[in-house]
Amino acid sequence: MTHILAIDQGTTSSRAILFDANLKVRAVAQEEFTQHYPASGWVEHDPSDLWSTVAGTARAAIEKAGISARDIAAIGITNQRETTLIWDRTTGEPIHRAIVWQDRRTADTCEALKAAGHEPMITARTGLLLDPYFSATKIKWMLDHVPGARDRAKRGELAFGTVDCFLIWKLTGGRVHATDATNAARTMIYNIATNEWDAEICGLLDIPMSLLPDVRDCAADYGVTRADLFGVEIPILGVAGDQQAATVGQACFRPGMMKSTYGTGCFALLNTGDQMVPSKNRLLTTIAYRLNGQTTYALEGSIFIAGAVVQWLRDGLKIIREAKETQPLADAADPSQDVILVPAFTGLGAPYWRPDCRGAIYGLTRNSGPAELARAALESVGFQTRDLLEAMRADWGTSAEGILRVDGGMTASDWAMQFLSDILGAPVDRPVVTETTALGAAYLAGLQAGLCAAPEEFQSAWALERRFTPAIDPAIRDAKFARWGRAVAATMSV
Repeated sequence: MTHILAIDQGTTSSRAILFDANLKVRAVAQEEFTQHYPASGWVEHDPSDLWSTVAGTARAAIEKAGISARDIAAIGITNQRETTLIWDRTTGEPIHRAIVWQDRRTADTCEALKAAGHEPMITARTGLLLDPYFSATKIKWMLDHVPGARDRAKRGELAFGTVDCFLIWKLTGGRVHATDATNAARTMIYNIATNEWDAEICGLLDIPMSLLPDVRDCAADYGVTRADLFGVEIPILGVAGDQQAATVGQACFRPGMMKSTYGTGCFALLNTGDQMVPSKNRLLTTIAYRLNGQTTYALEGSIFIAGAVVQWLRDGLKIIREAKETQPLADAADPSQDVILVPAFTGLGAPYWRPDCRGAIYGLTRNSGPAELARAALESVGFQTRDLLEAMRADWGTSAEGILRVDGGMTASDWAMQFLSDILGAPVDRPVVTETTALGAAYLAGLQAGLCAAPEEFQSAWALERRFTPAIDPAIRDAKFARWGRAVAATMSV
């Protein structure tokens, strides 16, 4: 058994990636599924789509690799976080579609809880802000709106889980109801200091604790798959939410190490070791990973629009046909123009948390055109990342390392990564293996299976593809970032 199967269940698609014992990619299969928008601000997934695409891509990856399922030592799972499911413990049938992390239907519930003064207690215990983003108020909504659901939950007939938990239940044929510490930490009902479900918060939201899964380490025994799925039982030995899996895949095991993942949005995590650091700058305190019963914490910040700003240039303004066209356009931009784009299309994320803001462009002249807009779009990602990292350093002090490890689709742009290094005034490291989320899940499973080396050795094996170093005058850097700050302030004042 020399292979590891990583299941990467995301917001718009499910992927399965087969790694060999050296953590080299052998095969990839991917399948998109339908997004459901039943009302304004509501986002749902059909649980049967989540399951069928995971099972289908797993089988397809095994077939593509030309191996037998008997060659697979373990399965690792990584997943879209916070998305919420409740199902019948006997039949396995969900009582409602999955409510996706993006869903905002519980905003009024969160505002009422804030008005009642509950946010400080919830933040102190969970590390999270009181927001519809997290699972807790989604659970409450289902119990409130599905007829008979709360009574059934109180009788122990129902089970709650995030996507990883639901997949483990399906893969094991209902024999295992468990999640890992990183996914539990995103529910807003898990006390990350004590590593237990919080009875007081559950009581506040009228969530019966009989719904809740067992919480295990990221590298642990999560049972074995049903034999009929792949022709043989395969152990499930690693689980982590997507951003934490990317942190592991980037080998950010030392306190002070930082990674930033650039997809549609951007998620930055700073390893704070065994210290649960409360944020004074509206970042999230969360669990980075838990191994051998030892919890490693992180500060996390997210920006809503990163790669999506390039999609806007393509699909909204139609000034490019492909993302790669932004680089030559940005190179051709007039250096005398200082166009600033604040891409608050769906509000501003950390450290501002202003969902009411909308996008704005500053500094336009008669000579501004596609090149200047492309440059401003790419620069906006760098500016927002600096906002996050400055907030992290303010919370963590000077212990943060000066190097940022990056991954995700947008990191393919050398121009964007060079500007990121310039505006941060720090090195930016792009790894050889860019599939860091799936790699993290595979590593956790391989670690538990005995195929992979300890974190210290895995860290030393991390391979750099390219390091970007600052090549801008510090005075120009400071002036550009000051203009960005004024533009954000103006946007928030409208």
